[in-house]
Amino acid sequence: MVQVTFKNNPVTLVGNEIKVGDQAPDFTVLAPDLSEKTLQDYEGKIRLISVVPSIDTGVCDAQTRRFNEAASELGEDVAILTISCDLPFAQKRWCGANGIENVYTLSDHRNMSFGDAYGVHMKELRLLARSVFVVDQAGKVVYAEYVSEGTNHPDYEGALAAVKELAK
Repeated sequence: MVQVTFKNNPVTLVGNEIKVGDQAPDFTVLAPDLSEKTLQDYEGKIRLISVVPSIDTGVCDAQTRRFNEAASELGEDVAILTISCDLPFAQKRWCGANGIENVYTLSDHRNMSFGDAYGVHMKELRLLARSVFVVDQAGKVVYAEYVSEGTNHPDYEGALAAVKELAK
């Protein structure tokens, strides 16, 4: 299992580690309008799943902005999902205040469905561990990064390269 720290303190991740080559597990999260969304709602697209502990903090803000900027270059066949445990209302307010329009913000606060399915639910904090997954059009995981320290940035270029390779 992946070892992760948050502010240099070890945390327990609930769920199983997702590896390249795995079939991406489905999940149920909430959109800003409180409708349920699943991985299948974005079927047929390349999915970059950007996971952040809380969207309204420094590194999470930068991560969401970076993938939002990249989205305009990636085309209609790519869906960028930003998932956190923030309430859908807070995600919507933050996106509106920051001009974020190219990513889908989704909340896992209700059931931790995504966190448990992808092994990123930090038990002690009831937050999601920073991570990035790329899922191809057929639902196979082609990129998986669990950031070892929750306050560090992910490998943006590595994730985007995996998306661009699929989009060729």
